[in-house]
Amino acid sequence: MLAVVHSAAVLGVDAYPVTIEIDMSTGLPGFYLVGLPDSAVKESRERVFSALRNSGFQIPSLKITVNLAPADIRKEGSSFDLPIAVGMLLASEQITCPDETISKGPMLLLGELALNGDIRPSRGILPVAIYCKSHGYSKLILPEGNIAEAAAVSGVDHYPVRNLQQAIAVLLGDAIPCNHLRTQNCTLNSSSANYSEVKGQKLAKRALVLAAAGAHNTLFVGSPGCGKSMLARRLPGILPPFSEEEQLETSKIYSIAGLCPEGLVESRPFRAPHHTVSSNALVGGGSMPRPGEISLAHNGVLFLDECTEFKKNVLDSLRQPLEDGEVLISRTALRLTFPSRFMLLCAMNPCACGNLMNSRKTCYCSLQDILKYRKRLSGPLLDRIDIQLLIPSLSSEEWSRGATANIQEMSSEVMAAQVLEARDHQAFRFKGSPGIRYNSQLSSNELSKYCKLPHAGWLLLRDVMDKLALSARACDRVLKMSRTIADLAGADEISEEHLAEAVSYRSLDRSPVTDERRLTPEVSAPQPLSLW
Repeated sequence: MLAVVHSAAVLGVDAYPVTIEIDMSTGLPGFYLVGLPDSAVKESRERVFSALRNSGFQIPSLKITVNLAPADIRKEGSSFDLPIAVGMLLASEQITCPDETISKGPMLLLGELALNGDIRPSRGILPVAIYCKSHGYSKLILPEGNIAEAAAVSGVDHYPVRNLQQAIAVLLGDAIPCNHLRTQNCTLNSSSANYSEVKGQKLAKRALVLAAAGAHNTLFVGSPGCGKSMLARRLPGILPPFSEEEQLETSKIYSIAGLCPEGLVESRPFRAPHHTVSSNALVGGGSMPRPGEISLAHNGVLFLDECTEFKKNVLDSLRQPLEDGEVLISRTALRLTFPSRFMLLCAMNPCACGNLMNSRKTCYCSLQDILKYRKRLSGPLLDRIDIQLLIPSLSSEEWSRGATANIQEMSSEVMAAQVLEARDHQAFRFKGSPGIRYNSQLSSNELSKYCKLPHAGWLLLRDVMDKLALSARACDRVLKMSRTIADLAGADEISEEHLAEAVSYRSLDRSPVTDERRLTPEVSAPQPLSLW
C-alpha cells in the first residue's frame, strides 16, 4: 500500500513543501528512509515505532520505504515524525481517512513524537503557517506548544494536538479547529531601566535619540566606568514600537531559532553577544545554515560591548550586512539569504589601559600601543558608523548631583517621544515606498532628492571632506545624519547648522595625532590625546 502525507520544512527564513511517501510491500522486513535525511530524521524510526506501539497501534512486518520529496534538498530536524507515523497508519490501513483530506487535500502535518506518543513543539512553525496560507493549505495539524505563534496567521484552521491519538482524531474529523486563541506576544527586553537614571551625558543621549530616529550606527569611545554600557542598554526603551510588517519579519527569524515559542516578538530585539563569539555565530552559518546574531537583531539593535576585544575578522564580517541589510551564506549545495537590517551600537575604551581620556589618571600606553589598539577597528568598518562619539568621564560634581536634573529633560519617555516624531517625518517622506524605510537607508538618488543643501552647506561639506579626508561613503552618511537632525528639529530643509552637528559626531575622523608628549608619565596633569 502507498500513502502520501504533506508536511513542510524551513530553508533559510521561508518554508518549502515536503511530500512524505510511505510504501509498504512484501519482502524482507525493514525500514528504509530516503530523500537526503540528516541524523535527526534518520533517528525518527525509533521514535515513530515506539510512539505507535505505546499508542495502541501495530508495526507491520513488511518492507517499509519512506521517501521525503524533493529528494535533492537535505532534510533536517525531527518535525517529520508525526507525518511519517500518520503515513504508516494509512499505508497499513489501521486508519482510513477521506482521500481528499491527506493525499490530495489541503491538510499539512508536522511535529516531533515522544516515545509515549506525545507531540513536542518544533521550530519554524510561523514560516510554515505563512506558507500554508499562501499555498492553499486550509488545515494545519501542529504541536500544542506551538499554537501561540501559529495563531498569528489567519485564514488557516489550526489543530493543536498533544499526542498521536489527538492527531488521529483530527484526521477522522472528530476535532474542531482552534482559531479563537488571541495571539500572544514574546517580550525580548523586559528591563524597565530609564535614561533618567543616567547622570549627565546629555550629548550622548542626544546622539542616541538621533541614532534611534534614523537607525544610524553608533560608536561610543570612553574610559571605563563613564557610562557607555549603561547608555547602550537603555536604548530599547526609546525605540518605537514594531510595525506589523517588522514584527512578522522578526518573529519568523526567532521562530526558526526556537527562541520565542510563546508567540510573536513584541519588542525590538537587543542582542549583545560576548566578544568571544565566532564569525559563524555572529553572521550565521553551519552545515545547514542558521541565522546568526545579526539576523536575530533584525529590526533592532546589535550591541558590541568592548568591540576592540572582538576578533578582527569577526568585526570585518559586518561590513557587507551593514550595507545590504542581508547576509548571503553560500554552501556547496545551497545558498541562503538571511535578513540583517539592524542598528549597530559599539562601545570601546580609548586605549588598552583605558585611561587616555581620564583627566584624573595617567595613561602609560605608548603612541604605537594606542594606534595598534585603535586599528582593531578597520577603516572600512568605521566608515559605516555614522556617530563616533567621545564619552567623557563624570566629574565628582556631576556624580554627586545625581540624576535629578535629568528626570524631566532627558528621560526615556521624553527621548522616545522625540524619536517617534522624527520617524513620523520619515514615514511621510517614504509613503508609498515598499517596506519600512529610515534615513540611514537612503539610496544615492534619494540623497540628491531629500538631502538638498544650501550653498553655504555645500561649501562646508566640501571643506570638511578635504580637511578630514572623508570618503564618498562617509560624506553620504554625513548627509543622512543631517537629514535625521533636520527631521528631529521639524525642518523640511537641511541647514548649515544641521550639517555642522552631523560632522561633529565623526570624532575619529577629525582626530589627528598632534602631541606625543602627553603620553609620557612625567606630565603632572595628563590630558586626552587629540587622537581621540
